[in-house]
Amino acid sequence: MNDTPLKGRRALVTGSVQGIGLAIAQGLARQGCAIVLHGLATPVQAQEARAAMLAAGAPAVEVHTHNLREAAQVQALMDEVLSSPLDILVNNAGIQHTAPMAEMPRAKWDDIIAINLSACFDTMRLALPHMAQRGYGRVVNIASVHGLVASINKAPYVAAKFALVGMSRVAALEYASAGSRESGGVTVNCICPGWTETAIIQPQIDARAQQLGTGREEAIRDLLKEKQPSLRTSLPSEIARLVTWLCEPAAHNLTGTAIPVDGGWTAQ
Repeated sequence: MNDTPLKGRRALVTGSVQGIGLAIAQGLARQGCAIVLHGLATPVQAQEARAAMLAAGAPAVEVHTHNLREAAQVQALMDEVLSSPLDILVNNAGIQHTAPMAEMPRAKWDDIIAINLSACFDTMRLALPHMAQRGYGRVVNIASVHGLVASINKAPYVAAKFALVGMSRVAALEYASAGSRESGGVTVNCICPGWTETAIIQPQIDARAQQLGTGREEAIRDLLKEKQPSLRTSLPSEIARLVTWLCEPAAHNLTGTAIPVDGGWTAQ
């Protein structure tokens, strides 16, 4: 049995200098993938992320800082990345802004749609034909539980994530027959995390702990009780393990899915 079925592959993970994206890149690096990091990183962040990839076992690491708000920048990123074969694409970069629809700034709509949806369209549009030619390719789009169910005050985010799930299914159908079991085929899937332990949610946990006068774990359980029945968060490393498995050749027939990692949220 091959313990490193992804050894020798090359993977681009957008939004990978911190949080879930960094964990995904590390997981792929541990499998022997060459890693293409991406993010609006400071030089120190970029250096630390690069070092983390090498420590995890990546044979090679690149760092790109293109701004995915701009279509021309996405094109430039992919022109650079696709100068060498790309086997795995993980669209993880995303932003969020919460406000009632009537109060949502139009500029926030544009930014969220651009980064969370349009950039994914362009990376997939440009990468998938090359993957199909080689008979192996994996696209994993990090959507959200909000690509499956709605929530108030998140109109642009929910719109982008629902659309990302739908677009991924179209791409999965278009490339389903590419390659073979032996080559690994070409698949496109979404992962839809619920509450996940990242720096983004820490202020909410701290605020709830202060409000209740409790410790961190009690604050998390109270924060999650309205939506996530497990009452516990996921770790970025757990999301990374799922991504890694989806990229294995054995997953050649798992395509067009939107997999919730949400503690039962969408089962209700």
